[in-house]
Amino acid sequence: MTAPETLTYEIVDVFAPRAFAGNPLAVVLDADGLTTEQCQALANEFHLSETSFLSAPTEPGADYRVRIFTTATELPFAGHPSVGAAHTLVRTGRLSAGTLRQECGAGVLDVVVDGDGATLTGSRPTLADGPAADELALAMGLTAADTTGVPVAIAGCGLPFTYLSVSREAVDRAVPDTAALTPLGVAEGVSVLSWDAATATAYARVFAQADAWEDPATGSAALGTGVWLVESGLLAGEGTSSYTVRQGEAMGRPSVLECTVTATGGRAVAATVRGAVVPVASGRIRVPSS
Repeated sequence: MTAPETLTYEIVDVFAPRAFAGNPLAVVLDADGLTTEQCQALANEFHLSETSFLSAPTEPGADYRVRIFTTATELPFAGHPSVGAAHTLVRTGRLSAGTLRQECGAGVLDVVVDGDGATLTGSRPTLADGPAADELALAMGLTAADTTGVPVAIAGCGLPFTYLSVSREAVDRAVPDTAALTPLGVAEGVSVLSWDAATATAYARVFAQADAWEDPATGSAALGTGVWLVESGLLAGEGTSSYTVRQGEAMGRPSVLECTVTATGGRAVAATVRGAVVPVASGRIRVPSS
């Protein structure tokens, strides 16, 4: 069979309360024949934070496979590419709404698609000690006086992030110094956030460690936020708690991530993140030469 010269793609805004908010995502359909190099070339062409490439599954029980690429590399897992990809498959009539089984680099994960969005269940929570809050604050362009006394931790449900708790006004002053962050071992990136216990809401900005890229909505970091909140005693150590992450407001792309975390014995054992998905564009794109 002759390989197609072009492929269908969709552009969607994920975790978006409206169009042109949230985190934009390119979704390339029928990507089974693409090589890693071709996927990377297309991701660089779209030049969004991530691009999802959808194909037939290779693992038993999976409904589809997604490969996720930034402009520079492939990721095993990410939140907004997973939510946006699953919702796009349903919206375009390729799969039915309900619980989908997504194959990705982090395993086979559940994504529940409803009318206007999707809920992603993260993989097994992970937790590790982070650097000293004072040192991390300095690397983020802040001071020790901006921190809240909550210990830094590296947490995730498929992709680990480092969490720095600061005052509300300090969040918007954060300016990461990549050279200062590198020796601190901050995993994929840093979430600088303030926690409002009265509304169970985190106001966050998330920066990739490698190039200090700021993300308007980060589903994987929102999942890890729940792990960190339980570890810090800010959410219950037993049962399931709900929380919200607000992100992207300083970038002019407000994002809302609705989350849950389930804990046993003071440790998180599962987390979910949900958000709306708004389609904004579609078309066909040329397949790069292999």
